[in-house]
Amino acid sequence: MIDAIRTRRRNLAEDLPPGGSGSSVPIDFQRLERLRRLSRLMDSRWRIPFTRIPIGLDGIASIVPVAGDTATAAVSAYIIMEAARFDLPKALLARMAFNVALDWAAGSIPVVGTVFDIAFKANRANLNLLHEHLEQRLAAAGAKR
Repeated sequence: MIDAIRTRRRNLAEDLPPGGSGSSVPIDFQRLERLRRLSRLMDSRWRIPFTRIPIGLDGIASIVPVAGDTATAAVSAYIIMEAARFDLPKALLARMAFNVALDWAAGSIPVVGTVFDIAFKANRANLNLLHEHLEQRLAAAGAKR
């Protein structure tokens, strides 16, 4: 999916005037890349030894019930705040916030919450929602030309 965005970015960058994608808010690809890296760090930076199960800081911090999940929820809220700068619809932002709230609530349960945090990747899901929206925006900008 990220390769598709990069390919479209290269194709559209040749034809678009400087400063934007033709929409009211230009797509900042550097911000998008920072969010991708942060999301990966939080959800899937490492693998549990001898398995193929990805783990990030969210899963590691959930070992400390409530406090660890609250700290990672603050980082997830930052990701949503940065994503909102892409002028996302409020319904999409609400869906992203629900993912973080679910991750925080279920992850705060001792022991079971740690397993949940390792299995449920809220930041990755939110980044996928952002990518889908931006791909649709790029497709619409390409169709207008």
